[in-house]
Amino acid sequence: MDYKKRDFTGRKVIVAGTGISGIGAVKMLAKCGADITLYDGNDKLKEADIRLKLDGVENVKIVLGELEDSVIEANELMIISPGIPIDAPFVLRVKEKNIPVWGEIELAYVNSKGKLAAITGTNGKTTTTSLVGAIMKNAFPDVYVVGNIGKSYADVAMDTKDDTVTVAEISSFQLESIVDFHPDVTAVLNITPDHLNRHYTMENYANVKMSIAKNQNKNEVCVLNYEDEILREKAKNLKNRVVYYSSKNSLEEGICLNGDNIVMRFAGEETTVCNVHDMNLVGIHNVENVMASVAISHFMGVSTDIIRKTIKEFKAVEHRIEYVTEKNGVVYYNDSKGTNTDASIKAIEAMSRPTILIAGGYDKGCEFDDWIKVFGDKIKLLVLMGATSKKIAETAKKYNYDKIVFADSLEEAVRLCEENAVKGDAVLLSPACASWDMFKSYEERGNMFKDYVNNHNNL
Repeated sequence: MDYKKRDFTGRKVIVAGTGISGIGAVKMLAKCGADITLYDGNDKLKEADIRLKLDGVENVKIVLGELEDSVIEANELMIISPGIPIDAPFVLRVKEKNIPVWGEIELAYVNSKGKLAAITGTNGKTTTTSLVGAIMKNAFPDVYVVGNIGKSYADVAMDTKDDTVTVAEISSFQLESIVDFHPDVTAVLNITPDHLNRHYTMENYANVKMSIAKNQNKNEVCVLNYEDEILREKAKNLKNRVVYYSSKNSLEEGICLNGDNIVMRFAGEETTVCNVHDMNLVGIHNVENVMASVAISHFMGVSTDIIRKTIKEFKAVEHRIEYVTEKNGVVYYNDSKGTNTDASIKAIEAMSRPTILIAGGYDKGCEFDDWIKVFGDKIKLLVLMGATSKKIAETAKKYNYDKIVFADSLEEAVRLCEENAVKGDAVLLSPACASWDMFKSYEERGNMFKDYVNNHNNL
């Protein structure tokens, strides 16, 4: 079925999922005049609570629990939220009836105007998206920062205009269901093991990530991290222009380091953007995030002066190696967004003190060997909690690491850190796991950590 932009009047659409993305999709479709059914498989939800989320949007049918064939057959399009796998049984039933299934970002895209930069990768997405968003806001009058960063793309799509610039953080879950999604500039920051319980294999996961660029033409830019071997291999299959950045290699063309300076090299000319010591971000991974942001912003048409000024002013995003406080000579960092081993490795590498590490959580099917191997002498104590505690402990013992204690709650973990830390140490919450076994989100986990650290009587 061919949907023209903003031509949803009278269309019968099922929206699956009642979270941020689903509610955003409903609000957008309502503005378009669609006939909407909102579905959620959780029959314990209350319809009255869901309607409160809709902020006055009326004439929406709500279905909870089982999705009957009669409801499916009465509709001509389904919009699924990112948390719903494309091979979920009810989604497969919809597809079997030849009803198109889109993600929320596809719906938003076909109803948006202006220019779009889209960023994905296993790690660094939020920092890079936030920095690019800040750069764009300093360069253009009408800018939206959306996607996996917490604001629904669909919620703002109808407000975009021809001169709007949208910066979107896009997850692999969101990319599973794109069709015509076509950003002007794309970036894939890295690909390391994550969400294998959803994507099954690294090959599937990598292909989903790379699909962000699948609709770009040969003149449109995809920004890639040269240090990622998977990306270099996958780049061979791209039909668009590839622009690399590198923190370890000197590139003839692209973004790289010249001493401590981040430089752009294009068409035989070198331009210094900034010195790494001018940044407020710590760690080589953040140098890479800044490089990616420079490349994206440059090809979105922003001047080097604006890029440079914004980088110097930019502060770390919440929950990503976020400084919390210093008490009794111990520095506390919140890296709750370190939801996989690669992200947590980067946080560990950024620590310059002996560190007590709080880790563990929901099991996404990943292994912890490479993560344990970077501990060295830096991690003086590992405080484990959550569903992966036993798995992590068993992996650590394979590598003769046994400085481990267990906690039944985050509050207990913070107390154990306080009891074992001495002046000059750091305490780092960087779980290397998702939060869903004990918390609603990594944000809730990080906020609770900060609250315990700041309000614990003995700290």
